Amino acid sequence: MPDPVSRRSALRRLAGAVAVAAAATGPFAAPADARTATGASRRVEDLLARLTLDEKIGLLHGADDPHSLGQAGYVPGVPRLAVPALRLADGPAGVRVTEHATALPAPVLLAAAFDPALAREYGEVIGREGRALGQDVLLSPMVNLIRTPYAGRNYETFSEDPLLSADLVAEEIRGIQSQGLIATVKHFALNNQEQDRMSVDVRIAQQPLRELEFRAFEAAVAAGAGAVMGAYNKVNGTFACENKPILGDVLRGDWGFDGWVMSDWQAAHSTAAALTAGLDMEMPSGDHFADALKQAVRSRSLPEALVDRSARRVLSVMERFGLLDGSAPARPERDPRAGARTALKVAKAGATLLHNRHATLPLTGQVAHHIAVIGPTGAIPFVSGGGSAHVVAAHVRSPLDALRVRAGEDARVSYALGEDIFGKPLPGASPGADFEGRHIAPGATWTYDAPLTVDEPDEWTFYIHYSGDRPKASLDGTELFPPAPGLGESFAGGFVSAAPDGLAVRRRTLDLDAGPHRLRITAKGGDKGQVFRLRRTTGATRAADVAEAVRAARAAASVVLFAYEDATEGADRTGLALPGHQNELIEAVAAANSRTTVVLNTSSSTTMPWLDHTGAVLQMYYPGQEGAEATAAVLFGDCDPGGRLTQTFPASDTLHPVAGDPHRYPGVDGTEEYSEGVHLGYRWYEAEGVAPLFPFGHGLSYTTFEYSGLTVRPDDDGLAVGFTVRNTGSRTGTTVAQVYLGPSPDLSLDQAHRALAGYRRLELEPGRARRVTVRVSTRSLSSWDPARHGWVLGTGTREVTVGVSAREQRLTGRGRVRSHEAAGRP
Repeated sequence: MPDPVSRRSALRRLAGAVAVAAAATGPFAAPADARTATGASRRVEDLLARLTLDEKIGLLHGADDPHSLGQAGYVPGVPRLAVPALRLADGPAGVRVTEHATALPAPVLLAAAFDPALAREYGEVIGREGRALGQDVLLSPMVNLIRTPYAGRNYETFSEDPLLSADLVAEEIRGIQSQGLIATVKHFALNNQEQDRMSVDVRIAQQPLRELEFRAFEAAVAAGAGAVMGAYNKVNGTFACENKPILGDVLRGDWGFDGWVMSDWQAAHSTAAALTAGLDMEMPSGDHFADALKQAVRSRSLPEALVDRSARRVLSVMERFGLLDGSAPARPERDPRAGARTALKVAKAGATLLHNRHATLPLTGQVAHHIAVIGPTGAIPFVSGGGSAHVVAAHVRSPLDALRVRAGEDARVSYALGEDIFGKPLPGASPGADFEGRHIAPGATWTYDAPLTVDEPDEWTFYIHYSGDRPKASLDGTELFPPAPGLGESFAGGFVSAAPDGLAVRRRTLDLDAGPHRLRITAKGGDKGQVFRLRRTTGATRAADVAEAVRAARAAASVVLFAYEDATEGADRTGLALPGHQNELIEAVAAANSRTTVVLNTSSSTTMPWLDHTGAVLQMYYPGQEGAEATAAVLFGDCDPGGRLTQTFPASDTLHPVAGDPHRYPGVDGTEEYSEGVHLGYRWYEAEGVAPLFPFGHGLSYTTFEYSGLTVRPDDDGLAVGFTVRNTGSRTGTTVAQVYLGPSPDLSLDQAHRALAGYRRLELEPGRARRVTVRVSTRSLSSWDPARHGWVLGTGTREVTVGVSAREQRLTGRGRVRSHEAAGRP
């Protein structure tokens, strides 16, 4: 009898190939009967035969776009043979080009809805807009798991859970590619931090690699993703973009991926090693895949067949999307209204109510008639993060305006700044030292060198706003605004890094002694001229802002305080606390008014030392262009807060999976270790018995739900988990029923004490009940066995729980899992 593991492995590979083939059918698939033995169509093979070596190599690296649309990358085509160029745009939260586009909520907010169908709609908006804006390839979605709460791009991805990430990325890709835009799943693999991302060597065992990080990438391949982006980092000693075990053995061999693999920008490190391992395209230029590749082929150190292989992959995807024969649908017009509707829908669906004491929310009755809005992000909309996820929408409303409209003409909605994040005019400047909008003519240089007098010891924060090259400024010989670490400054573009009028902003906080200090500034106009401002805040100005906020809070019936944290690609967070002096502001305002709701426009998990003093906390992440309207709708109860956390919020900086162990994060001597094994995210908290601030899956509703009637039975190759959910409250509301699976007693492999195995988002009217069946797949019941190099089914009696978070289980049962052979199935 064949070995069961080998047999299942073969069946799995066959199923994966069928899934890829199925996903490739439809309007963007080449006819099956036109395929040759290489897997490419006759058209592609004929085209390859006619291409010169230079032309083939030209398809394998990026170049400057002579007619750039502001996108991230460009690959020249071959006009001689009517092979069009490819334009590649960033797009985690909308298409990032020069033109305005729909700024969708951050992917982490989309994920909070636990709704794959909504992920598909999200993808459809991006796909349509990408093609309308002249793009061919989208550099998204990102599916790296949230492993460390410090990671600077946690808002760009989905979750710490592999099943949820896999479900969402598959549907988003289907949505993107249904519009004719090629999706690129990234970053393959283990790009889970920004610190040292260009060089860190991520060491991980095969079991957690397969069960955790790889699961979403495998789902993306099965959904038909046209391209995969290789990561910057190393994986088990080898750079990801020249790593044959992951690019060749897993991606191509096990999963049957037939699209092309491109490098992240400047992530290619070699010619022969990368091309041989399976990298097909170097971006954004050709340091290794242009002249160096041509020389390697000419000298016969590399066979031209490898160039043909990569060019074939690129051309085959182009053919699939109708780019070679002109069969691609005509580029549509942008539909900004449809995009806005989806942006609003996603922001409402993902809004996550973390805390709600004494029914602080929703705002109804008398408490809704006088509201104090506090915080800089209350008056200036926080739309998106920085870096490749930053999208500028044409029209955005501030939360203050949205709340005033929603509250109505009879209500009073006041505003207090609370914390100044752009600075106040610098005092004591000598004549001619105009720091409020000084204009520097093209080619000119302006210098300033004069004393700055400080009346008493204080903490000063200096702010420089600028439109061109950042002016150089120093105080007592110390540079005020040194280059940002990593790629932080070059990738800036989020809320805090840009002033309301669009000028870039940098900050520096110093403790200053009383007395004279020497301030020196040199600003250059450059080719286009520039304008800059130099400002400051001090302990005294901050105290005045807080005092104003406290007065507003005391005078109001309720308070909505907007707190922020601006993250961006290229830099990790340095801690989990809100930046600046926001914690002190929240403490002071909540002490003045117990009906204080804190709205968080933050990128990831946040510590909340003020939690017990506040009335409510609403997590809105980076809510996109319709974030103000969505926030107002949730605050006033026009819709239920339907989001649930897709990542665990730790109670402190010392109580999370990578705390206190530099080998886990950020790495020691260039090496980072996944020593937690399969216990990532909420699985670690369960294994270690550590209580989080808020668990994975947590989120409150404005109504209540009852769960009952659990049944667990075999179903095809998995389990069918049935239960009834009833809305026992007085309002229509949303719950996300979460099915968790316990370990198999028959496996000696490392297993999670409890792992998400299925879920269902439900909206129920008061008194209504619904019988739900959630199917647990064979994959969720299986573990990866490195010794057998295959998946093994976790047989025996498995605990099955149904809950509303990883820690709050409402129902508990057991299901018997038998091997396929024992069940009489092939």
